[in-house]
Amino acid sequence: MVAKVELTYEDYAKTPDDVRYELIDGELTSMPSPKWLHQLLLTRLLMPLYVFTHDRGLGEVVPAPMDVVFSDTDVVQPDLIFVSNERAHIITDDNIRGAPDLLVEILSPSTAERDRTIKRDLYARHGVREYWLVDPHAKSVTVLMLGENRFALSGEYGEGQTLTSPTLEGFSLDLSTVFQ
Repeated sequence: MVAKVELTYEDYAKTPDDVRYELIDGELTSMPSPKWLHQLLLTRLLMPLYVFTHDRGLGEVVPAPMDVVFSDTDVVQPDLIFVSNERAHIITDDNIRGAPDLLVEILSPSTAERDRTIKRDLYARHGVREYWLVDPHAKSVTVLMLGENRFALSGEYGEGQTLTSPTLEGFSLDLSTVFQ
């Protein structure tokens, strides 16, 4: 039996810049370049989140690629990241070191299973307050809130419905504008 080699952030930092990787439980995984629909949905989610948080001075919203370093063996690049002013101390020039308030993953065939299971567990374990799973093909968004060390369903929103965020009080988004 071959022993599993556990990689660290130091190993991750040495990976080429022209390939996206994530490090989960010490295992390095390459991520394919996103497709057009993924990037279109990313933009349609980023803009209203940015305007809402910026206009109210709530914190910062950034899109991938941006490393979120949870531990020496857990580094991810969620599609969208919101860090509140109260947690701004986790933002560095190089990355985010700790749990953001809100993470968004846009599902793709190559990442959907990992986003729904491994990353969901990882985000809960490290204290991410709110997690959105955006399904481009079902035209839906699942909003999860952190309970006692695990996520609980806060809302399931489809095309034509208005998504609300428990973390961003007052934020609402007509998903018709996202999935048009």
